[in-house]
Amino acid sequence: MSNIFIALFSYLIDKKFGEFSFIKHPVIRIGELISYFEKHFYKDSIFQGCLLVLFVLGVVSFFSIVLYSILESFPSLLYLFFSSFIASMFIAHKMLRDAVGDILHTENKREAIAMLVSRDTKDMSESDVYKAAVETYAENLSDGVIAPLFYLLLFNLPGIIIYKAINTMDSMVGYRTKKYENFGKCGAKLDDLANYIPSRLTAILIMILAKKMDIFSFYHDGKKHESPNAGHPITAMALALNVKLGGDTSYFGKLKHKAYFGKGRKKITKKDVQNALNLF
Repeated sequence: MSNIFIALFSYLIDKKFGEFSFIKHPVIRIGELISYFEKHFYKDSIFQGCLLVLFVLGVVSFFSIVLYSILESFPSLLYLFFSSFIASMFIAHKMLRDAVGDILHTENKREAIAMLVSRDTKDMSESDVYKAAVETYAENLSDGVIAPLFYLLLFNLPGIIIYKAINTMDSMVGYRTKKYENFGKCGAKLDDLANYIPSRLTAILIMILAKKMDIFSFYHDGKKHESPNAGHPITAMALALNVKLGGDTSYFGKLKHKAYFGKGRKKITKKDVQNALNLF
């Protein structure tokens, strides 16, 4: 029961305050740990990448379990307060909403969306910018909100902290590039596994909130995505907005052929982004 209260309070704290400027974000600390291992022990091998995973998860697990044990010794109200406060720093809903929402109000929309996506933005139309915004919002609802809450509910503070360590490893080294194809594979596969259930829960929640009768209809297009997880919340959001997301996209100067997700019009408008942000 305490996990439910902590999850609720941590979500509300994030919704109200977002990031705390007076504290160095713990995810940055995790990133520094990953960078330390990469700097001193990087090798172009899957085995070395697995050692990275073991190293990071070992260190993070130790400190998160110690922290949890210390907090458990506090009086109940203090335990709930400090646990919720710490957990809120691993939820990124306000930051995500603000970042996507800023695109609607800035003059240089291409520059703003370039901060959120890895695709080429130089020649994007306004519709392309809005499409990228909706896609990144839907995908990151899973990674940044639902998955952390899911593991917080199951395993309390160690769950949410260890999940964010896995997710941070994937975001830093889980790329299919010459440098990280092997080194980042173990972390990327672990991230796929960790997000398997949360991504589908996110899609189901989107469908329910959009009052779609067939809540599992997202799966038909969602499974077409090259990621085993990202396509499901993206498709659910497309169905919720009655638009079509995905399609050919340029990355690093090369056009990548991608499936379409959802059924509806291809032109994405400012109103669609607003509706996506209002859904949660």
